[in-house]
Parts: sequence; structure tokens; C-alpha cells
Amino acid sequence: MAGTFSQIYIHVIFAVRRRENLIGESWKDELHKYIAGIIEGKKQKSIIVNGMADHIHVLIGLRPSTNISDLVRDIKNNSSNFINDRKFLRWHFSWQEGYGAFSYSHSQLNNVYQYILNQERHHRTRTFREEYLEILEKFDITYQSNYVFDWIDL
Repeated sequence: MAGTFSQIYIHVIFAVRRRENLIGESWKDELHKYIAGIIEGKKQKSIIVNGMADHIHVLIGLRPSTNISDLVRDIKNNSSNFINDRKFLRWHFSWQEGYGAFSYSHSQLNNVYQYILNQERHHRTRTFREEYLEILEKFDITYQSNYVFDWIDL
């Protein structure tokens, strides 16, 4: 075969350390663009980046040779440096350890895209915790809720 052909779409979700509401409205679009730039800089396709003050959703078209954990590590590391270097906060920013990565087929892309695009609407009626645990259950992923994230009940 002369070439490699693939369609790998990954929905990545990660949270602010201690799930605090630290991503500011005044700079969140700049952060989203920066994260998209990290993805593109790693020769992947950034389809959409969006989120809330305490977490981020990213939909990525992934090359088959790419290690997802390395890509997410680079996204989180570089974006936290971006936030800290620009002093968006008066204290040190960091992401929580861990992330969720969920695969979708091409036929599901529009639904996932719309879901990520409309995060504010979704979170009017449910918390990030409810959202994330629902996704884990949808994908039939066995988990212990006390090990998913460091949750802060507000």
C-alpha cells in the first residue's frame, strides 16, 4: 500500500487543578486559540477548543503515529506556562493530573462539535462532575469516582 490513511477523532477533557473556576472570561478565547496552536504545532488537526472556567474540551483529528498522552501532556504544560507567563492570575496556575480521551467516528463529529461549542448551555443544568461521569458511563468505562478528579463541592 502506497500510503497511510486514517480518521482518528479524539475528544479530550481536562480540568483546572482542584477544579477551581480560574479560567477568566477576559482571556479564555486567547487560551483556546493558544491550545489550538499547540495542537496544530504538533501536526495534528485542532477541530474545536472550548470549555468553562474549570475545564477544557478539545476535539482533535489525530495522526496514527501520535501518542495521545504525550500530546495532552504538551497541551497542558504549554498552556499552563502560557497562563503563568502572561500573569492572567496572581498565583500559579496548573491543570489537574489526568484527562479523559474519547474516540468518535466521522459521522459523530458534528454532534461532538456542537456539544463542545455549547458548553455554557450544558452547564446551566449540570455540573462538570455530572457531565464527566456521564461521559465515562456512556463509554462504559469502569471508574471509582473518588479517583476521577480532585473534586471540590461548591
